[in-house]
Amino acid sequence: MDKIEAIKKLLADLDMPVAQQSDLCALTILAMGGIKEEDNFSDATNEWIRIHDVIAFINAYYNVSYAENSRETFRKQAMHHFRNAALIEDNGKATNSPNYRYRLTNEFLAVLREVTELDCGVGEEGAALTSFLKRHQSLTEIYASKKVMQKMPVKINNQDFTFSPGSHNRLQKAIIEEFAPRFAPGSECLYVGDTIKKDMIKNESKLKDLGFEITLHDKMPDVVLYREDKDWIYFIEAVDSVGPMDPERIKDISKMTEKVKSGKIFVTAFLNFSKFKKFSEQLAWETEVWIADMPDHMIHLNGDKFLGPR
Repeated sequence: MDKIEAIKKLLADLDMPVAQQSDLCALTILAMGGIKEEDNFSDATNEWIRIHDVIAFINAYYNVSYAENSRETFRKQAMHHFRNAALIEDNGKATNSPNYRYRLTNEFLAVLREVTELDCGVGEEGAALTSFLKRHQSLTEIYASKKVMQKMPVKINNQDFTFSPGSHNRLQKAIIEEFAPRFAPGSECLYVGDTIKKDMIKNESKLKDLGFEITLHDKMPDVVLYREDKDWIYFIEAVDSVGPMDPERIKDISKMTEKVKSGKIFVTAFLNFSKFKKFSEQLAWETEVWIADMPDHMIHLNGDKFLGPR
């Protein structure tokens, strides 16, 4: 096994993500350890080095040509992830400083010195690798846990779900948890989509019983609630960048709900007042506005229903 393959095997043993087990990443480790093809891994060093020096080393000693303008590729594909995994460290200078440098951590240097090409990875003892794995969570685990942490838990119809991260889903979570208890108490969520899983909740049988024509996903409101005690159905658009309850949207939903006998309530929800102001001129009359930052209040566009003394 040549040195590139040996390092790729080591990166796999460290449970690095597949993208960080590439030739480029292996060559980066070799360059940072100052290991030429004829050198032993036990001779690895961890001198401070620039990405420019990494590229120059690879070009000179591994007959692989990387252009100088590929520095950002090395930074994004190798350096950033290696630092997160404690394989390398930087010298704390500003990233745009000409004195900014990287080097292998002392812990990982010990691991690298254990590598033997004959054994296709670390040697039989592997003490440094074992110690490293005990002391550091693998990068694959770190990235997986971050994805889980970013997800937003939400209880819908007394069941636990998670929304993907993002402002649109944050608003949908607020609609379920803040709007519904205040303005649609006891309601059931018949439809809500996640930005990744489009039909997270889709109670087709209930929607059809109410006379709702299920059509293309992009015609569906973001959230549909049904309040049985009032026989009201709420069509709610969660607006972050597009899609308020404008006259065209009302027309689309009305066409889908021609057979619906329940009372229809059209709501546009916003995260904050500045978002509302941005879309205020597009909103259709006889619709409602709810702003998550002011959850106890509603804005009704047209005062006929509510005109009178307080």
